[in-house]
Amino acid sequence: MLLTKLRKALRQAGDPERALAMQAYMKSAMTYHGVRAPLLRTVCKATFADVQFPTAEHWQAQVLGIWRNARFREERYAALYLASDKRARPFQTLAAMKMYEELIVTGAWWDYVDGIASHRVGQILKNYPAPMRRKMLSWSKSADLWKRRTSILCQLGFKTQTDLELLYACIEPSLASREFFLQKAIGWALRQYAWTDYAEVQKYVRLNHARLSALSRREALKNIESLNT
Repeated sequence: MLLTKLRKALRQAGDPERALAMQAYMKSAMTYHGVRAPLLRTVCKATFADVQFPTAEHWQAQVLGIWRNARFREERYAALYLASDKRARPFQTLAAMKMYEELIVTGAWWDYVDGIASHRVGQILKNYPAPMRRKMLSWSKSADLWKRRTSILCQLGFKTQTDLELLYACIEPSLASREFFLQKAIGWALRQYAWTDYAEVQKYVRLNHARLSALSRREALKNIESLNT
C-alpha cells in the first residue's frame, strides 16, 4: 500500500523527458519517473508523514518492501529516505546492518551506496565502534566491491574522530585494485581527511606513492595546496 501511494505521487510529479536524461546519466537499467531531488524529498515527506514504526522490524519491513519491489529508481531513493527517517533513529543499531548490507549489495551503484556508507553505516560505526570496526575490516576484503567501497567511505564525515588506523587498514586490500570505484573511494577518503590533517595525508601518499593509483593520488592531494597556504 505504501509503495502504491508513493508510486502514484512520483508519477504525478515526474517529467518523462527528464526521466530519460536521468536514466542515461546514471547508466541505470531501472527507469526513472523524472523527479528532481528537491521535489523527491517533498514527495517523500508528504507520503511518509503518517507512517508509524512501532518496532525496528516494522521499519525495516517498510524500507525493504519499497526497495525490493521498486520499478523506478526514485522509488529506491525513497526507500533510502525512509531508512534515514528521524523517527527510525532508535533503530539505527547493529541490527540494522543486515538491511544496509542488502541495500549496498543489491543497489551496487554509487548513488545508492555512498549515502548509506557515510550517513548510515558511519553513524552505526560511531555508536558501536568495536563490533563495527571488525565488520568494516571484514568488508574491506570482500569480493563485493561496494562493501569494500563502504568500508573506505564510512568515516567521510568523522574529521578529528577519524580512526586513522581503521581507514588505512580498509584501504590496504584495495590498493592494488584497478577498479575505478575503489581507486576513487581511496582518493576521496584521503582528501576528506586532509581537511583535518593535510600533513598526514601528504605523508601517507608519499610513503605509498608506488602502490596508490594515479587517480587515488590525484584525488587525495587535490585540495592540499590551498590548505597549505
